[in-house]
Amino acid sequence: MFTLNEDERAIGETARQFADEFLAPNALEWDEQKHFPVDVLRKAGPLGLGGIYVREDVGGSGLRRLDAVRIFEQLATGCPAVAAYISIHNMAAWMIDAYGTEEQRRRWLPGLTSMELLGSYALTEPGVGSDAAALSTKAVRDGDDYILNGAKQFISGAGANDVYVLMVRTGDEGARGISALIVPADTPGLSVGPNERKMGWNAQPTRQVVLEDVRVPVANRLGAEGDGFRIAMNGLNGGRLNIAACSVGGAQAALDKAVPYLADRQAFGKPLNKNQALQFELADMRTGLEAARTLLWRAAAALDADAPDKVELCAMAKRFATDVGFEVANKALQLHGGYGYLHEYGLEKIVRDLRVHQILEGTNEIMRVVVARSVIGAA
Repeated sequence: MFTLNEDERAIGETARQFADEFLAPNALEWDEQKHFPVDVLRKAGPLGLGGIYVREDVGGSGLRRLDAVRIFEQLATGCPAVAAYISIHNMAAWMIDAYGTEEQRRRWLPGLTSMELLGSYALTEPGVGSDAAALSTKAVRDGDDYILNGAKQFISGAGANDVYVLMVRTGDEGARGISALIVPADTPGLSVGPNERKMGWNAQPTRQVVLEDVRVPVANRLGAEGDGFRIAMNGLNGGRLNIAACSVGGAQAALDKAVPYLADRQAFGKPLNKNQALQFELADMRTGLEAARTLLWRAAAALDADAPDKVELCAMAKRFATDVGFEVANKALQLHGGYGYLHEYGLEKIVRDLRVHQILEGTNEIMRVVVARSVIGAA
């Protein structure tokens, strides 16, 4: 797991080259202008980034989750917000690949894997955050269609995307009454709210999705009625790892900015990197990132192997890596002093982008609940 072969190194290098060429030079401008770089996302498709762990017969790369977390770490060195959207797109594509019929796979996935179509995952609702099983968006059967009414909140890519994998209530209250549907973004009755004004993640849109008598064919359902919550949670296992990887990548970029800054900056007659207290900070930052990366790779390998402890390992990795990532980025800003607070240095953007990773794909408090349940159950 820890000694990369030639193919594994090439995969990471390809992602890093993409980040260096297309993401990093534009990240500050995209953040300031709140620009969603769809043209750049289209360039990611031919590199296999639109379906990293989707099967190859529909254009996917057929890679492992272990490969994916290494890819997302490298992408996030260029822009965590864009890397995170690519993660969400991949999560939606994987759900169709894993749970869709052959007809659904062949209809939707070639466009998604090429990133000619952009996908989004739609679970969260207004007033229903961590308690996702309490969602209320209804899908009422009407012949060969469902009629959808309700709203989804905090949907990444909404308004600029083409496809939603959307969780709806087709049955009774609770998790067993939830189903998953593929919903084209241009379906009549589907509308989106204004782009949210956010602390970070400004390079991707976040909007409410409103459903008013939206008619969707039953043929667009993934799996059977009542399978939706299980499908959504299985999608989140990988999504949590990818977001954790984006935190590691963003924080690594912040650390990489801090090291030369401390070497160049003089104070009290010597470079700042000669100050032992600051050396200790760098050592702790480096150690934290290495620990996060190690746990992340361990969890990804468990998900690849369908290990019995995969869920709690994904939760551990997500909680630990996103906490460490934010802490490291925040320390890097502090090490820059007042300059770290300036937009042009790029540190404050990384800090703002990484902060939300502790909230989305399941808050870090919920990650602790997941892990605690596994500990109590094993006791």
